[in-house]
Amino acid sequence: MDRNPEKEVNRKVKSSKETLWTKNFTIITIGTAVSLFGSAIAGFATGLLILDYTGSVFKFAIYMILYEAPRIFMPTLVGPFLDKFSRRRAIFTLDFISAGIYGIFGFILIRGEIGFVPLVIGACTLGAVGSIYQVAYDSFYPMLISEGNMGKAYSISSTMESMMMVVTPISVFLYHQIGIAPLFFVNMVSYLVAAVFETQIDAEESYVLKKEDHFGIKQYRSTYKEGIEYLKSERGLFAIAFFFMFSAFSGGGHMIIGLPYFRDIYGTRGEYLFIFIMAFEMIGRVIAGGFHYIHRIKPNHKFIIAFVVYTYIAFVGGTYLYAPIPLMIIMCFSMGLMSMTSYNIRISTTQKYIPHDKKGRYNGTFQMMNTFGMMAGEFIAGGLADHFDKRLVVVGFSIIEFIAAWLIVFRNRVHVSKIYNQET
Repeated sequence: MDRNPEKEVNRKVKSSKETLWTKNFTIITIGTAVSLFGSAIAGFATGLLILDYTGSVFKFAIYMILYEAPRIFMPTLVGPFLDKFSRRRAIFTLDFISAGIYGIFGFILIRGEIGFVPLVIGACTLGAVGSIYQVAYDSFYPMLISEGNMGKAYSISSTMESMMMVVTPISVFLYHQIGIAPLFFVNMVSYLVAAVFETQIDAEESYVLKKEDHFGIKQYRSTYKEGIEYLKSERGLFAIAFFFMFSAFSGGGHMIIGLPYFRDIYGTRGEYLFIFIMAFEMIGRVIAGGFHYIHRIKPNHKFIIAFVVYTYIAFVGGTYLYAPIPLMIIMCFSMGLMSMTSYNIRISTTQKYIPHDKKGRYNGTFQMMNTFGMMAGEFIAGGLADHFDKRLVVVGFSIIEFIAAWLIVFRNRVHVSKIYNQET
């Protein structure tokens, strides 16, 4: 029987696009879900531990800053290594290390109290490990996704992250009922399970140096410089990273001001009202994640959708505190829907566009810029909120984000759309 070669090729392409749940993708998804659950259980409770133990907001702020500080310089420093050595080995090794750290702190807390200095050392260590892990994971994850399934895969990972917000109230309840030590052990076990799963991944890493190849300081500098030159040469990638630094700056300001504003207006019940309203943003993200798992956005529509979302979020984010509660809920829900959509477009297209041997350096630089923007936003917003109307401060931050969207993204639309308007 005669067969049509063109139909056969199309059938193979269609089949490849339908095969998302490969062995490697299933393993990384299960491992991610387990570690996210453990982190969500212990993460928020750790903040409560610091506040309860020290009774000082200032010391709590020091803890948070020291936890985030490694995320400014570590990602860009480790990027060259992650483009030359095994990312698979890096992620399961770092998960084993995280399990050990949480286990040690759990045993210390069971035996008695722990000082502030050890907690700070632990924060710095976990921050460093977490920042390296994030770059390794972000650079390795797209290698485990079959052709044509980038958008669908990232809808799963981002939906899992959003759903873990549900665990926060459970974390608070367990912290008050059984203390922090058992929660540390839960996190320890979750990281161990994730690490064991990750050891079973067998993806080919063609960028890894051969055993006989040398990688010293000279080679590191050359690799680092090559990454900088690559980013400079890619105006679209640079524009995306630069804009998201301003977006993170605005987001950091909003995050710092939101809860204090609700407490000022509604007293102690403001905390619960704030969590309740923000939950609708999470619901929006989960619904959008489900939508993007089922439906594909047409490639030629992606840039304009992403740009509209950037300006919409800047506008709504700057005005929602002026709205009545019912409208606030609707606005936050819509921001969840929209932000998940833009995230899916950005992450799936950039990770497809960047060659595997350069992902580590780009993702490290992106994370560094994002963290710097967020911390700067938190610091500046915290200072301004003591002297100006909190809502006006939020408006100011949103105006900066809105202007950045036009001056950076839209102005470079030819280069950015080349990346965004891809079939993923």
